[in-house]
Amino acid sequence: METAFQIIIGLALLAMGGEGVVRGAVGVARRLGVSELLIGLTLVGFGTSTPELLTSMNAALAGSPGIAIGNVVGSNISNILLIFAIVILVRPVVADRRAIARDSAVMIGATALLVALAVFAGELSRWVGGLFVVGLIVYIVTAFLAERRGGAAAEMHAGEVGEHVGPRPDPLALSIVFALGGLGLLIIGADQLVGGAITLAQSVGMSETVIGLTIVAVGTSLPELVASLAAALKGRSDVAVGNIIGSNIYNVLGILGLTALIAPVPMPPDMIARDWIALVGAAVLLVALAYVNGTLGRLTGLAFLALYSLYTYVLLTGGRS
Repeated sequence: METAFQIIIGLALLAMGGEGVVRGAVGVARRLGVSELLIGLTLVGFGTSTPELLTSMNAALAGSPGIAIGNVVGSNISNILLIFAIVILVRPVVADRRAIARDSAVMIGATALLVALAVFAGELSRWVGGLFVVGLIVYIVTAFLAERRGGAAAEMHAGEVGEHVGPRPDPLALSIVFALGGLGLLIIGADQLVGGAITLAQSVGMSETVIGLTIVAVGTSLPELVASLAAALKGRSDVAVGNIIGSNIYNVLGILGLTALIAPVPMPPDMIARDWIALVGAAVLLVALAYVNGTLGRLTGLAFLALYSLYTYVLLTGGRS
């Protein structure tokens, strides 16, 4: 009972802290005259992924690679098959093929690279972490230059910023309080969540990897759920799709990259083909449906939820296929 309470407290603190960091960072940037475009490409996208970052770092430093890797892999799977499914069940979205072309290609490329390293290298070393971080920086700079030139992608990212940045930003002092307070909540929440998850895994005989792929992954994806759902309800379809794709890019290149730089992370032995197929399959399925159908409706949402339920069932029952 105490462990479950610890996990719940950790999840709540991560949700509140993620919102605080995003709101505070955006407010500070606006008051300092940084462009909204740059905010959207850096602070907002990275801010909503901060819970995953701190959770994976804490887990790696605690010697729990199953949670560190499982958190990111599980978050990317749940972002598409669970979080986005909930969004389009509430309100179907229309994807602009031109707007998501660049970002979806980066997402699939980063995902494929992660799987290749898992299969052939067996760990994320510091040099791989550095490569991931450099790749993220190149992506941000390339995206920023593309936005400056305008086009459909620029409109999408500009709209994404608009969801987080209101016409009247908070005063500078209040923004700093939100940012620092949110960061503090994230640090405490990540520590509580990882500690509770490890204890739970040990007490029920469940592997840390399974805990990372399920409870931890879904919990740290709460900021993406809030952001995408709010965008969909306001009719900002591209923002809803962009939030999911952007978050998945940050999760692989940013979170795993920084985590590996701090402490090399071996691939958990119980993370098998089942998990990598689900990771790549979810990404390819989202992009394919967005390009072929354009409109992602409630039937698609139900199909995504069914796939996520199947994956979770196989995962929890110990299935290997």
